[in-house]
Amino acid sequence: MAHIVIMPRQGNTVESCIIAGWKIQEGDTVEPDTPLCDVETDKATFEVPAGAAGTVLKRLWETGDDVPVLKPIAVIGSAAEDWAAALEQAAETAAAGLGAPERAPALPKAPPPAAAQNRPAGASPRARKRAEQAGLSLETGRVAGTGPEDRVLERDVEAALMAAPDFTAAAKAAALSGAPAPQTGTGFGGRVTSADMAAEQAAPPLPAFPHAGVDERPPSAGFTETPLKGIRKVISDRMLGSLAKSAQCTLTGSAPAQRLQTLRNRIKSAGERLGLADVSINSLILFAVSRKLPDFPFMNAHTIDDTLKIFKEVHLGAAVDTPRGLMVPVIRNADRLSARQIAAEAKRLAASCKSGAATPDELTGSTFTVTNLGALGITSFTPVLNPPEVAILGVCAITLQARLNDDGSTGFEPRIGLSLTINHQVVDGAPAARFLSALGNALADIDVFLL
Repeated sequence: MAHIVIMPRQGNTVESCIIAGWKIQEGDTVEPDTPLCDVETDKATFEVPAGAAGTVLKRLWETGDDVPVLKPIAVIGSAAEDWAAALEQAAETAAAGLGAPERAPALPKAPPPAAAQNRPAGASPRARKRAEQAGLSLETGRVAGTGPEDRVLERDVEAALMAAPDFTAAAKAAALSGAPAPQTGTGFGGRVTSADMAAEQAAPPLPAFPHAGVDERPPSAGFTETPLKGIRKVISDRMLGSLAKSAQCTLTGSAPAQRLQTLRNRIKSAGERLGLADVSINSLILFAVSRKLPDFPFMNAHTIDDTLKIFKEVHLGAAVDTPRGLMVPVIRNADRLSARQIAAEAKRLAASCKSGAATPDELTGSTFTVTNLGALGITSFTPVLNPPEVAILGVCAITLQARLNDDGSTGFEPRIGLSLTINHQVVDGAPAARFLSALGNALADIDVFLL
């Protein structure tokens, strides 16, 4: 029996992975541990093994495709087997509840056998009946399923009908055949007519120079276009999703940095001799954050649906800029580590991210994140939450700022900028401000705080 290779799940928050490159061709013979392809998330790269011995009958996705987890990506079996039939059987088994969830339904790219062409696959009987009544084809892929394993349900058909414009009989027939349709029509009440369909299909492209009298020579190319795809697209979607699903609010402040700078200079001069060479200003900040969070447990938490999950341990996410984009490795149990240990672990994780060797376990499970743009001279910014966390700290540059002394005189002192973004749905401004103030006090007296 053919073996269906699925896209493995890499952590609870990973919903899809990108195929970075195939290592095998269709027709190749593989063993269970043979790597089929390299797969990327927004956090890590890993290999997907074949999982069974046999011949690669079909690769179901192309390099660069973003594949939902637990979806089939390849079929392995004997050379004489029908890969499409194997996928169809796996889909029917999953729909009947007789197989493991990972034996997910066939992909749209894998057409069912000819005998099943007239029956929409992956749709419930009620959905098929409602679609037939409305004259809506389920074979075009225009109806997205929300049922188990993306199965099309009756409510999905109703939603598609509500969203679609009204058509005349002739226009509906043209639309069902795959012809392009406008969003609104010229018929009564905005109905789409056959004339609207013909106009949509015959509409000429807009002229490059629509104004009369303008020189119509094509301009020289003054730009390049790069599609957002792969890891950049995944990061883009995650950032947009973070803003869409939480009420983000940023509090900005600063803290005296004289002792922070002095301590760092002393460590730098004696670091090699004392084994402290890795202890940077950033690692000192990570240490201070790890020690203050237990005093403000509501900041060390996740929001999952309507539940606030508060953690006893501090697992610090430390944002790292890499050639592949932003990555957030996790310093686990940071509240139990010394400043030296935090510095060493932060350095190790950053190197692992930049080389592409970070594992999914090293990139998941943070309870609070710190991102530092101070080295780039940024004096204030708005960090975006790392879901499902409720807060993220942005560290800014150290700048000289005016100060009023106790005796009434003025002067200047170095201060480090701090930008704290919270999810205002679960964290109010005043408690967050108290955390930021407490952290600032710790950094102001960092040499004493380390004791």
